[in-house]
Amino acid sequence: MVTIRIPTPLRAYTNGLKVIEIEGDTVASALESLCTQYPGVKPHLFDDQGIIRSYVNLFVNDEDIRTLKGQDTPISPGDRLMIIPSIAGGMGRSSRDLGTNPRSSRMRQ
Repeated sequence: MVTIRIPTPLRAYTNGLKVIEIEGDTVASALESLCTQYPGVKPHLFDDQGIIRSYVNLFVNDEDIRTLKGQDTPISPGDRLMIIPSIAGGMGRSSRDLGTNPRSSRMRQ
C-alpha cells in the first residue's frame, strides 16, 4: 500500500484523516482509488476534464511528479504520495512595492 498525506484543506473530505493507505501502482491509480473512497476530494484535485488542477502539487517520496513521469509515475508499496496545494494570496502589494515606505525612499537617496 501507498501512504497518501492529506493536506489540511482536504481533510474535510476524508473524514479528517491526515494519512490514508491506498492501493495503486501509479500515481494515477492511487489518486483514482483515493477519489473512489472519498469522492468529495475529486473536484479539489481534478478539473472537469480529469486533469490535475494547476495548483495541486504531487510528490512521490519527496520527488515532484512533474520531473518524473507525471501521473504515470510508478509507485510501490511503502512509497509516500504527498498532495501539496499551492497557497495564493497574502498581503498583496507592500508599501515598498508602492514606493511609499519612508525607509526605502531614504535608501534610494
